Amino acid sequence: QVQLVESGGNLVEPGGSLRLSCAASGGTLDDYGIGWFRQVPGEEREGIVCISSSYEYYINSVKGRFVMSKEQGVNAMHLQMNNLKPEDTAVYYCVDGCAGYLMNGRAVVTLPPGASWGPGTQVTVSS
Repeated sequence: QVQLVESGGNLVEPGGSLRLSCAASGGTLDDYGIGWFRQVPGEEREGIVCISSSYEYYINSVKGRFVMSKEQGVNAMHLQMNNLKPEDTAVYYCVDGCAGYLMNGRAVVTLPPGASWGPGTQVTVSS
């Protein structure tokens, strides 16, 4: 299956911006559902965004601040993160094969069995 590698994680001050990238090899990204997750040590992975040809879902905590995109004609995706907050500190993972839907008016981003993700890149938001 496709292999993913994230990059771009760094230490950034609150209110700053960061752009993460994800390169895929050994296959092509699944346009049906690609996105980003994040994980804080001791906690479960949290789906941030999942997009497909028919939907684009961002969880409430990042909506309006984060935006992801797939590079046209290139096997890569990106996550632009603006107005970063300390609570955004986590290891960020790109995912090939996510799923998104609405539940009670709120976006839900999940990681179904068979999805692929990279080793992650650390984002630390601190002064």
